[in-house]
Amino acid sequence: MTEGGDPTKRDDPSDGEDPSDGEDPSNAGGGTETYGGTDAETPADGWIRELSRDDPLAAVSPLDGRYAGRTAPLSPYASEAALMRARVRVEVEYLIELGALDATPFDLEDAAVDALRDLYESFSAADARLIKRLETEGAAGYAATNHDVKAIEYFLRVRLTTLADSASGSSPVDDAEALFPWIHFGLTSEDVNNLAQRLLVKPAVTEVLVPAIREVRDALVELAHEHRETPMLARTHGQPATPTTFGKEMAVYAARLGRALGRVQRATDDLSGKLAGASGTYAAHVAAYPEVDWQGVSRSVVWGLDLDHQPLATQVNPCDDLAALFDALRGVNSVLLDLDVDAWLYVSDRYLGQRAVEGETGSSTMPHKVNPIDFENSEGNLSKANSDLGFLGEYVTTSRLQRDLSDSTVKRNIGAAFGHCLIGYSKTADGLSKVVPNEVVMREELDDTPEVIGEAVQTILRREGDTEAYERVKTLSRGSRVTLEDFRALFDELDVDPAVREELRALTPAGYVGIAADLADRPSVDDGSGLGDRSGDGE
Repeated sequence: MTEGGDPTKRDDPSDGEDPSDGEDPSNAGGGTETYGGTDAETPADGWIRELSRDDPLAAVSPLDGRYAGRTAPLSPYASEAALMRARVRVEVEYLIELGALDATPFDLEDAAVDALRDLYESFSAADARLIKRLETEGAAGYAATNHDVKAIEYFLRVRLTTLADSASGSSPVDDAEALFPWIHFGLTSEDVNNLAQRLLVKPAVTEVLVPAIREVRDALVELAHEHRETPMLARTHGQPATPTTFGKEMAVYAARLGRALGRVQRATDDLSGKLAGASGTYAAHVAAYPEVDWQGVSRSVVWGLDLDHQPLATQVNPCDDLAALFDALRGVNSVLLDLDVDAWLYVSDRYLGQRAVEGETGSSTMPHKVNPIDFENSEGNLSKANSDLGFLGEYVTTSRLQRDLSDSTVKRNIGAAFGHCLIGYSKTADGLSKVVPNEVVMREELDDTPEVIGEAVQTILRREGDTEAYERVKTLSRGSRVTLEDFRALFDELDVDPAVREELRALTPAGYVGIAADLADRPSVDDGSGLGDRSGDGE
């Protein structure tokens, strides 16, 4: 609990949230020419003069530097200011819930409820800066809290006081100080943080990552449909294998991505929060008001934030829900990593051409090159994302006994993992938008690899009862260069019905693609729910 303390003293952060991570308060807001923390006359070794810390060229991470434009959509959900706003929302909604209880000695009129909600609905940069000052240097008569959640409590006190002192004479809040004891009543910082984090993670996935994944999936569906009948040599173990169509291969990735996306959506829907006090027992709440159904209060607040309720927890939410979401995102990324590598190989084999982009340089020394840089960039970023997501999933699900603080700084990197995901998705989409299947090259290579009809030959002969069918084709083709004429010479020697002989002679590599064209239409009925088409195909 944080009630009843002296607001001029630093709060003891031992209840669960980190203090200021050791940062220099003078640099907490960034953006000034401090030359890495020293004054302008004596710049730090290696620091570039006249380069402001808030310039993207000075960013420590490429997420906010080189790729700032691509990661910008995540800022409303992954930034420090976003976390502040989400914490304010949790504290406000909890305060409103307390005011609705018969047991508590205060009521909130509709106008007061609206005014309270406006504190997070109209949250501004000035609000975020005030919270940071309250935490790191003190402001509005409060000493520095050195505690980011305590700073939220004091921020609400400041804003409530401003509302109560409104010159309009019709303030929705009459007595701000009467509400001070009820802000953060009975809560631990983790009650606020676990809810605030999920309030950010959920829309970051649904509003930013999922649409980016769908864009890739839609591009794959378009390629699948457009090139459903474009024959292509397939390779297993890197060697020529039974032909396929380019559209069918893209359909495989589209369907895989749709199923993986369904898992992400289900994991996002399952995000859950706790609001149960310092050890998850509601002890402080029950001590104050034993007659109140505090589990019901907790459910009401958590459900009101559009999250599932986690009834059993220690001081921390166990975070199995976050781990499941991270794992689902890794599944998406693994599909796209496989796609990136295959697309790179298709470009290398000239199966895919690339549209040259005006003004783009492919190589600093070889002017002719159009490199598959988008797929390579995606591969690197998705590999980094999967490493981060795997680490996060393992780390956030463990805690020493009821609480330790090691996960706090780790959870601050969720946004970075999402940032690498987003870059990867956008780069794959860019790559797909530039590729053009080279049907001439594909057909030429098929015509140059007639041995791939060997599977069809031996299968038809098996149908006719030939017990040596496999061995006949193996003797002819294994490890040897053969032509269609070599196969036809074999057919002429066979003791088979003339109709079968003509059936064999009609085989060509380009025509040996089975129902690949029909399979290429499969993604059109897979909406990403993971259910697929159950209309009669036996799945």
